[in-house]
Amino acid sequence: MRILLVASAFNSLTQRVHAELRDQGHTVEVHLAGDDEALRAAVRRCAPELVIAPMLKSALPRDVWSSVTCLIVHPGPPGDRGPSSLDWAIHEGASDWGVTVLQADEVMDAGPVWASAPCVLPPVAKSDLYRNEVSDAAVEAVLRAVDRVASGAYTPRPQCGPGWTAPDHTRPYLRQEARRIDWARDDTDTVLRKLRAADSQPGVLDDLLGAEWFLHGGHPERELRGRPGEPLATRAGALCRATRDGAVWIPELRRRRRPDGPATFKLPAVTALGGALPRLPELPAPLMPAEDDPVWSDIRYREDGPVGLLRFAFPGGAMSTGHCRRLLDAYRFALTRPTSVLVLGGGRDFFSNGIHLNVIEAAADPAAESWANINAMDDLVEAVLTTTDRLVVAALGGNAAAGGVMLALAADEVWCRHGVVLNPHYRLMGLYGSEYWTYTLPRRVGEARARRLTDQALPMTAAAARRTGLVDRVLPCTPREFGREAARLARLSAASPTVQGRIAAKKAAREADERTRPLADHRAEELAVMHRQFFTPGAPYHALRAAFVRKLPAPSATD
Repeated sequence: MRILLVASAFNSLTQRVHAELRDQGHTVEVHLAGDDEALRAAVRRCAPELVIAPMLKSALPRDVWSSVTCLIVHPGPPGDRGPSSLDWAIHEGASDWGVTVLQADEVMDAGPVWASAPCVLPPVAKSDLYRNEVSDAAVEAVLRAVDRVASGAYTPRPQCGPGWTAPDHTRPYLRQEARRIDWARDDTDTVLRKLRAADSQPGVLDDLLGAEWFLHGGHPERELRGRPGEPLATRAGALCRATRDGAVWIPELRRRRRPDGPATFKLPAVTALGGALPRLPELPAPLMPAEDDPVWSDIRYREDGPVGLLRFAFPGGAMSTGHCRRLLDAYRFALTRPTSVLVLGGGRDFFSNGIHLNVIEAAADPAAESWANINAMDDLVEAVLTTTDRLVVAALGGNAAAGGVMLALAADEVWCRHGVVLNPHYRLMGLYGSEYWTYTLPRRVGEARARRLTDQALPMTAAAARRTGLVDRVLPCTPREFGREAARLARLSAASPTVQGRIAAKKAAREADERTRPLADHRAEELAVMHRQFFTPGAPYHALRAAFVRKLPAPSATD
């Protein structure tokens, strides 16, 4: 079918639906909503057989949905309506949820239902759920709905009338008044639900150190205590604040926008507060805590027999200079351990999206910070590439893009959960890219395909990446199962009688490649281009970065 995707942003779900539909053989175009006349023109140009809106913040015009079947993806079960469905579900502590694909009609979210799929809601942040359990359910429902439309033999079910038993539950937009944390009265679990329901947008508006900030993300702290709302400590850029019965770690803050002021954006809490932050203890978490230790940390290492498991989880998958250096330190520690297989990743959300554009944008000298960040990424990737005494597996439970994909490709094997979306390119940010991609990408997919992947700049499903050779294994499991399954498979690899032979062959291949062309040559070539893009004031990267972090329309990227 010819399908037009209409979305308010080309976000993670829109990318996944786009890639999944292409995998099914459909012809898919994307139109970003916002201008009804432009949408009408897109419909005339594309002449779609079907319009699908994976993420839409405004209603479609009547003349569009009355002329072509338009399907809306609603992140709630049948009968649920309103613009904050998933937020309300997390806010109220729901454990079971769903996604509904319904037909656009006069009343928002009230059209007949083409398909729906259930999903569970484990106690994690909204953005994590949206990219994982909700995304899985959405794709299941969308593909079923598309098949039903294509068949021409299915009649969608109305959301009212005979035979329909789901309750009509229309809820309002979840405003900041309801999200507000009462630090003196709310217990830690309540605070965490409020924080998770607002992640990554819109955040929870709060008064902090004499200013108004949006709080983004939250993790429990079970040991520290203090006066409710009081800042207690810092860890890896996050701020710990006391609740009435415990404390929470808040990784990111966003300053409330002043009237007529510029758009603000999220930053690591310590970076955002800057000089306003009082003197607090920095309490690093142990890299290798006890198995039952609930301490929160964004980097953690453990061992399972001959397998090392190095997990990391950075907000939004963005890796600042500091993140890269700390992860490199942890990686070097892992290399001192007596293991034969090292699993890098294995978490349920983002693997990595490369350099931290928000931190760069906020820096006094963005060009210099860009340079420091890409070199820190390159140092980390180089360490993975030059590991020759054990097998390294990159385990992607969540999405990856740009330098994050190239970090994964530095490993000997790349394993992905089936719902992962990969964006192995840099062009949309006006960058050539580094992280040794000119070495790792062609050796996996060939020179011609490497050029196509980086030039076309399209998202890929894990299955498509497996077919191209970008990925070695796709794991058909739930987000919650992925870490355990990756560890199980790593144990099987470590127990294989061929593992030492594979390690020896890997070492020989690395030495042969180094003689043919040293890794340093790839790095120097890539960074020569990146240096020009970073330090040329009029380079497209700067305008594209500024628009991206502020969620503004992007100017066109040029090479």
